[in-house]
Amino acid sequence: MSANILWADDEIDLLRPHVLFLQDKGYTVETVNNGLDAVEKVGKKEYDIIFLDENMPGLSGLETLSRIKAIAQHTPVIMITKSEEEHIMEEAIGSKISDYLIKPVNPNQILHSLKKHLEGRRLVSERTSTNYQQQFGRLSMRLGDKHDTKGWAALYDEIVRWELDLSGSADPGMHEILRSQKSEANELFSRFVAEHYIDWVNGKGVDVPLQSHNLFKVKIAPHIQEGEPPLFMVLIDNLRLDQWRVLEPIIGEFYKVEEQSAFYSILPTATQYARNAIFSGLMPSEIEKRFPGKWISEEEEGSKNAHEDEFLADQLKRLGKNVKHSYNKITSQAQGRKLAENLGNLMGNPFNCIVYNFVDMLSHARTEMEVIRELAEDDAAYRSITKSWFEHSPLFDILKGIAEKGGRVIITTDHGTIRVTEPSKVVGDRNTNSNLRYKFGRNLSYEERDVLAIKDPAKAFLPRANVSTVYVFTKKDLYFVYPNNYNHFVNFYRNTFQHGGISLEEMIVPVVYLKPR
Repeated sequence: MSANILWADDEIDLLRPHVLFLQDKGYTVETVNNGLDAVEKVGKKEYDIIFLDENMPGLSGLETLSRIKAIAQHTPVIMITKSEEEHIMEEAIGSKISDYLIKPVNPNQILHSLKKHLEGRRLVSERTSTNYQQQFGRLSMRLGDKHDTKGWAALYDEIVRWELDLSGSADPGMHEILRSQKSEANELFSRFVAEHYIDWVNGKGVDVPLQSHNLFKVKIAPHIQEGEPPLFMVLIDNLRLDQWRVLEPIIGEFYKVEEQSAFYSILPTATQYARNAIFSGLMPSEIEKRFPGKWISEEEEGSKNAHEDEFLADQLKRLGKNVKHSYNKITSQAQGRKLAENLGNLMGNPFNCIVYNFVDMLSHARTEMEVIRELAEDDAAYRSITKSWFEHSPLFDILKGIAEKGGRVIITTDHGTIRVTEPSKVVGDRNTNSNLRYKFGRNLSYEERDVLAIKDPAKAFLPRANVSTVYVFTKKDLYFVYPNNYNHFVNFYRNTFQHGGISLEEMIVPVVYLKPR
């Protein structure tokens, strides 16, 4: 790689062999022996990287660094010094140097630092692509294996990790191969779910995954104990596994992960069903029976999750957790900021629940708003916008505040979301619901191969509007479109993020137990 280097050192003549070594490697190296000349050169010319001696007479290395950064803020600067004093190192790092080398340095140290800062991204990208190529065959063979519920969760986790690793790769071919493997995985997973779902929700067989209605009992309630630091359950609505993975390093600055696993969202993978199941510890039809009038059918007006706090209190009582607790639902920035400011009021409760709705709002907004369409045009962009939002959100402040006060946290979600790409025709009457990933109603007409059809809702513990109600759930990345004005809606909804159906992204979602560092 050819790059322009500026090297400032009052003993630059003694470093002539190093300069020649770099020039032999194809680098262009300009030298100065004082800080003022270095600042002057940076003001006249753009350099790819700067080597800067810390201990120069006149304008010191740190003073030179400050002036250089005022002119060329983003140019990497590598500080070289004879001193190993901690305060000098800390001051240099605080001034945003890119690296710190201790004299005497050898040519290979210099070359390594150059490659790390000038070619690091390319080298990592190439190495990641090579690693994926080597693992491609093994991953393909795993797709052909017969998996149980834990095996599918492990395979999906591996696919997500490759997605994140390859997101920094410049090789579009590798991205396309992984997308193809993920699509194949979703096809096979959809068949797996269609074959076993009714048995799962009825607790039949030996391979029954942890599901929404059992999540609280198994993963959360055991940690609610008098005398322990307060526990906060933070449910980030519509959070996929890959989104959690990009948030994990940020949250990891304040928390240690004590336990991390996945559970299966029930069908439909939609807030009304999956989240009510989590808080009640019941399946939808059981909620309808236990809480008359509290289950709001989709064709009715009003919030479909207006009674979560009541459902939660009832489940705590059934589980023998008679502790003081709180429930807060955050649907706006103002509500989030208010909770962050009043966090101290919750620390006396053994258990607190926070539902944060932003990710759900983002996924819906991405369908409706052109600006969000542009910002989140694919999965990588969707992860990026989620990360950016989180870093500037009241939720980040809330989590930091809980850690500072010694609280414990369980982060989870109700379901994920998938970017839909292929339409599937459906016909229904005017009372059919509007969701693009699942439909229920009478006289539905649909493509059999595209869906899991549940013709007896009672077997899946789903509410039944009438005796002929049928539920159908799209598989993999399909979305329902009516024949009327077909082409318009195909184009309008293609590549939007939806939930409610059967896919790895929607059904296999994280639950993480954290303790403050």
